[in-house]
Amino acid sequence: MLHCRRLVRKRALLAAGVAAVPVPMLDWATDVGILLRLIPQINLAFGLTPEQIEHLAPERKVAVLKAVSAGGSLLIGRLITRDLILKALAAVGVRLSTQQAAKFVPVAGQAVSALLTYSALKWVCEQHIRQCLAVAQQLQLPASEPAR
Repeated sequence: MLHCRRLVRKRALLAAGVAAVPVPMLDWATDVGILLRLIPQINLAFGLTPEQIEHLAPERKVAVLKAVSAGGSLLIGRLITRDLILKALAAVGVRLSTQQAAKFVPVAGQAVSALLTYSALKWVCEQHIRQCLAVAQQLQLPASEPAR
């Protein structure tokens, strides 16, 4: 779990750096791209990729899928698509809309934009880590190698 959080911090800093560049929508594309790679890595670390779940015994697979649906996660045990990432980002839509507007205020606005991007990406990933942790602990799933 700690390695996932470290990875999230590194990628959120990268996204914040891109958000500081005053090019509209570049940061959104970067955020989606980062999350498209990061969410599967988090799932892998918790043993919750579609492939890992598929290899479980049938009764364990059913238990995992029930735990995932009970937890309300959109991103556990699924093929991660752009649409799923956009749904996850919609949860922090107000912050990201403010972040887009802030870009047009010289220097201070770019700093605010970077901060909002960092916090939004970190929040989405932290929520996902918590959901993965809850499912993995509930079902006592073995963890995989740390995501890099």
